[in-house]
Amino acid sequence: MARTNEAQPERPTVGITMGDPAGIGPEVIVKALTHLPLRRRARFVIYGLNELLTYAADQQELSPFWFRVQHDSDRTSRRITDNVVVLDFDEFDGLIRSPHRPSRQGGMSSKAFVEEAITDAMRDPSDVRHLDAIVTAPISKESWQQAGFNWPGHTELLAYRTKAKRHAMVFNSPRLRVALATTHLPLMDVRNVLTIGKVFDPIDLGYQACRELGIDQPRIAVTGLNPHAGEGGLFGDEESRLIEPAIRVAQENGINARGPFPADTVFIQAAAGEYDLVVAMYHDQGLIPVKLLGWDSAVNWTVGLPIVRTSPDHGTAFDIAGRNKASAGSMIAALELATDLAEQRLAARQAGRHARSEPAA
Repeated sequence: MARTNEAQPERPTVGITMGDPAGIGPEVIVKALTHLPLRRRARFVIYGLNELLTYAADQQELSPFWFRVQHDSDRTSRRITDNVVVLDFDEFDGLIRSPHRPSRQGGMSSKAFVEEAITDAMRDPSDVRHLDAIVTAPISKESWQQAGFNWPGHTELLAYRTKAKRHAMVFNSPRLRVALATTHLPLMDVRNVLTIGKVFDPIDLGYQACRELGIDQPRIAVTGLNPHAGEGGLFGDEESRLIEPAIRVAQENGINARGPFPADTVFIQAAAGEYDLVVAMYHDQGLIPVKLLGWDSAVNWTVGLPIVRTSPDHGTAFDIAGRNKASAGSMIAALELATDLAEQRLAARQAGRHARSEPAA
C-alpha cells in the first residue's frame, strides 16, 4: 500500500558571515535576501552587525525583514523560527563610524563572525544552532593582519578549523569552472610549493565537485605552469616532473583528466564547452578568466571540507562601500549554490533516517 503521510523535506539553515563591516558585505547581504525565491528555499542566519544591516536596508528604502538577537545570549540556545535571523555582534558597533578601509577593528569583527559560524556548522544536526552551509561575505586580509591574524584567508582558516585533510578552491560560473592547485601565496613561491600531490588534489576534488553538480563523467583539463606548457622542457620542467605524473595518477583512478595544456588557450576550449573543469596552477592563472567571463555570477566553493562553504567571487570593494552601488549578483549565486548543496546533504541524511526506521521484511 502506498504511504499517505510521507515526511516533507526539511529546509536547510544557511549561515551568512558579514565579512569586513567596512566593505560591501552588509549591502550585498541585504540586497540578496530581498529575493523571495531564496527565502522560500532556506532559513538564513546572518553573523554580523544589525546596525549596519539596518543602515543598508534604509539606503534601499526597505524595512528590516529579520529578527535580531544578541549572538551570545541565551535566546540563541532556543529554537528561532524566523526565516531571517541576525546574530548581532553589537560590541563592534563602533565600526559604523569607521572609514571604508582596512582596520584592526574590521579584522577583529570579521574573524569573530566566521569563527562563530564555523562552530555552529560543526554542531550536531540536532542542535538548534546547527548550520547546513556557510556563505562568507568578503574579508580584508589586510584587516586580519592588522588584527594579528596570520591566516591568508577564509579558505585556510576553514580547512584548519574543520580538520580537512585535503581541500581546494573551486570557482563555479555559468561558462567556466576552475580549481586551483595553489591559492594565496606570492607568484615567485609557486614553483617551490607545487608538488604532484598539490596538482592531483584539485583534479580529484574538482572531479567530486562536478559530480555533486550533477555531471556524471566530468572532463577535466589541466594547465601547465610555464608558457606553452613548458614547450617540451625549454621553459621549465614542472610539466614533465610534477603535472604529468599527477594527471596519470588521476587517470589511473578513473578520472578523465588531460593535459598539461598551455593556459593561454585551454580556457577558450573550456568556455566553449569542451571541458567541465580546468585545474589551474596558481591564483591569477585561474581567476582572470573566471572573473572575465563570470563577473557578478561566479562563486568560490571550498571543496573537501566536511561542511558546505561558498562565497561571492569579489572583494570588500571599500571604494564603493556604503554608497548603495554594489551588485548582489555574486552573493545571490553563492547563496543559491550553498542552498543547492545543503538540500542534497539534507535529503541524503533524511533518506538515511528513513532507511534505518524501515521495519525488517
